[in-house]
Amino acid sequence: MTAVEPGTKKKRISKKNKSAWRKTDIQDVEQFLEDQRQEERIGTFTDKQDEDLFVLDTSADKTAKAAVLSVKQKRKLNAKKPMRSHQALENTSKVQDPIVKRNHVRQKKNGRNIELEVCNPTKPRHRQANSDRALYYEKLEQRLADKKSKKLAVEKDIWEEVDFRDAIPGLKDKKGWISRELALHTAGNIGKKVVKTHASLHHKTTKAKKFELPHPGMSYNPAPEDHQDLISKIVEREEGIIKKEQHLKRVTTSMFSKVTPEERDRRRLQEMSQGMEEEEEQEEGQQDEAGQANGEKSEENVDKPYHTVNAPVENKKKSKQARRKELKQKELARQTELKRKLKQQTADLIRIKSIRHELDDEEEDLNELKKRRKQRAEKAKFEPKRLGRHKFEEPDLDVNLPEDVAGNLRNVKTESSLLKDRFHTLQRNNMLPTTKLVNRKKAKVKRYERSTHKEPGVSYQDLKDRRRAATAAAKAAADIKI
Repeated sequence: MTAVEPGTKKKRISKKNKSAWRKTDIQDVEQFLEDQRQEERIGTFTDKQDEDLFVLDTSADKTAKAAVLSVKQKRKLNAKKPMRSHQALENTSKVQDPIVKRNHVRQKKNGRNIELEVCNPTKPRHRQANSDRALYYEKLEQRLADKKSKKLAVEKDIWEEVDFRDAIPGLKDKKGWISRELALHTAGNIGKKVVKTHASLHHKTTKAKKFELPHPGMSYNPAPEDHQDLISKIVEREEGIIKKEQHLKRVTTSMFSKVTPEERDRRRLQEMSQGMEEEEEQEEGQQDEAGQANGEKSEENVDKPYHTVNAPVENKKKSKQARRKELKQKELARQTELKRKLKQQTADLIRIKSIRHELDDEEEDLNELKKRRKQRAEKAKFEPKRLGRHKFEEPDLDVNLPEDVAGNLRNVKTESSLLKDRFHTLQRNNMLPTTKLVNRKKAKVKRYERSTHKEPGVSYQDLKDRRRAATAAAKAAADIKI
């Protein structure tokens, strides 16, 4: 307890009743107990190190330029620090556990304990896994070291054509008992599966050059002959485009005659009402005839008996004579067909030479067709492929008109783009799909003006206030009249 100062006299209070004990000053006792609990939590000064109690003055070193850390270095330093979200779980108290012999129950983990298997292997598969893991990390360290030293490990030529059967003994025999399909099946089952590559990887798919020189007429100071040659090519191409457009216009728009809207509507009405008048006339005629027939029948049916509209069906069977004649006609037709075929065979024997010539001509035409198809297929191998939904079309040639040719780089008028030219080259070489510019329509968005942004006197609250004021004025006027 804290000592009482010598100059002060301790006040004596009557403690007769229980309520009088509350007047006792126990602040010194509370402070002592609080200091004791704090020492238990954080420890005493004798238990702490000098680094925790004292701070080294480095004010002299502040004048030196502080080292600027990079983002990567800051991340490494922050990774070493404990997470702030876990600081609330740390036990910072120095108070000992009041229960010395506490029964700690360890919960059994579900599944495999990989750490235990690695540290204390008990089964053969654990030892095999450790050896495989060590081999993997050894190769990984070697790859990282090679990457750090920028050393490329080139073990084989990727363009060299090697038969996989040469590396596996027993799959390639001279007698040819083992086929290639069986060798592929066996290689897959012994853990050396052969990955089949596409045929396009083994031959060129295009004859287009990686970089094609532009036409000499595109120069900023071209020769007159080259410039005229370029203009003639462009004119020829434009004429072809115009001719194609005229052909399409001739076979579509020009084939139909032009009429006025009134004439068009009249023709449509006439076409859609075709046959309606005739049907009405036929119906009227049928009704008149039916009326007359009903009048006559009503008079005749008085004396005549009832008869059905359709005649009764009779089962007429063929007689034996008719069947005999039918069989005789069939036999006669068969004999006639046999005679015709025999006569045709005799005629074909006579014209064997002409038939042989016809077969030779047909075979020659067929071989010519196969040859043309093969040439077309071979030519298509080296043409730009359709990698997307659009077909590749050669871009327009860039040209300067004679009056735009400057003759120097200062006043030249640019007509081409290097980036666009490279892009078209990649499409021509089957590296990029052909695309077209798509202009998408923007969606119509219905916009509303906030009530806080409207002009004063237009908001709903203002209108509501006006209506209330008008109602109150009308009510006051009515009261005055009364």
